[in-house]
Amino acid sequence: MSPMRRFVIAFCLAAMFPIWCGPAAAQVLLRDAEIENWIEDMSHPLYEAAGLQPETVNIYLIGDPTPNAAAGGLNMLIHTGLITLADTPNQVEGVIAHETGHIAGGHSARTADAIARASRPAMLSLVLGAALLAAGAPPAAGFGALGLGQQVAQGNFLAYSRGQESAADQAAVTYLDSVGHSSRGLLEFFDKLSNEQLISGNRPPPYLLTHPLALQRSNALRQRAEKSPFWEDPETDDEIYKLRMVQAKIHGFMNDPRVTHRQYPLTNQSDPARYARAVAYYRASDLEAASREIDRLIAKHPDNPYFHELKGQMLFEHGFVAEAVPPHRTSIKLAPQHALLKVNLARALLATEDTSGVDEAAVLLGQALRMEPGNSFAWTELARAYSFQGHNALAALSQAEAYFYGGNALNAHRFATRARNDLQAGTPEYQQALDIIVATEEDARKALRNGRR
Repeated sequence: MSPMRRFVIAFCLAAMFPIWCGPAAAQVLLRDAEIENWIEDMSHPLYEAAGLQPETVNIYLIGDPTPNAAAGGLNMLIHTGLITLADTPNQVEGVIAHETGHIAGGHSARTADAIARASRPAMLSLVLGAALLAAGAPPAAGFGALGLGQQVAQGNFLAYSRGQESAADQAAVTYLDSVGHSSRGLLEFFDKLSNEQLISGNRPPPYLLTHPLALQRSNALRQRAEKSPFWEDPETDDEIYKLRMVQAKIHGFMNDPRVTHRQYPLTNQSDPARYARAVAYYRASDLEAASREIDRLIAKHPDNPYFHELKGQMLFEHGFVAEAVPPHRTSIKLAPQHALLKVNLARALLATEDTSGVDEAAVLLGQALRMEPGNSFAWTELARAYSFQGHNALAALSQAEAYFYGGNALNAHRFATRARNDLQAGTPEYQQALDIIVATEEDARKALRNGRR
């Protein structure tokens, strides 16, 4: 399973219908195929340079404007503020290289324990804001956003030693040299945070609290980094463009639409500005203006799968279900490696009144679940598809999986038992049902004893 696809999601969700937790939530965990792909392209070579298998490292993208990142075990937390504050992609890459040093060095077991506690099946896996609009939420195309308690996202609870920090610094330079990239961005980012602290006079940024950078250590790191043959290597226009697009998307989804329009006024006709405005118009329920902006981007970049994805999501969330199918289908054609895009198309197919799409939806969901077996939303959609097909036992089994990954042991046990009673003994599906029954039996009994129905 891809590391960006193992996301913990949210106490505030019902099993069937996600609910927006509101602006009071301090952090949100996000899912977005474009940003996930961007981070994976940047981080995977670093993992390999560190001797790590990329598919074993879990990255959690947290919707929080504070610039922060943390790592422990095989887990890494990245705030959106780290991305939006960066001037260059190399600055983000430098921080990821540093955090990779912590992972490869086995630092901070407390981080791993905290994330492990938060990552239990009691969390739900949400795909791209599915059903948020139906639940009365603001539109959330492209992002799946859910509230998260302070303990997981906030990096302030970490206790790094200066020895670990220095080791991670040196490891970062080694990894960046191994992939032929400059370490300049890491130093620039540290300088940026330090300067902001001096200018504002406020509390240090969370990253500096969790990653204390003594002057002596900074100088030692700089001396080595500047000796690298890649120190002066510039970043390409394409790399800068991708960062600006990702930043625009984050601003569009995370900021109030009015703020986004001030940041990206109509006088700015660049691609990032159009992207941010498309999202902002969409979130403000101005589908006409949103479509105008995204259509211009699609006309200019017809091979960008994420533009088609966003258009399909816009149409779907505004009730144009059948019209959402073609752009979602195009997004998969252009980027078949993303499970999220497959689930989007399957959801649209199931929502149409044309039953001919049910079989295709079931196939797509099966493919997505092979890529992301812990995606409870995809399991729920597969249960719907099987129900439409009249495969009631398989529908019950899929719903049992959805409840299991959603942390509802009692209902997982009930649906798995129902499935087992209707499935042929000895089949893989029968064994799958038995596995869920055994895994949930104790928790289901506890739930019954506690009066949960």
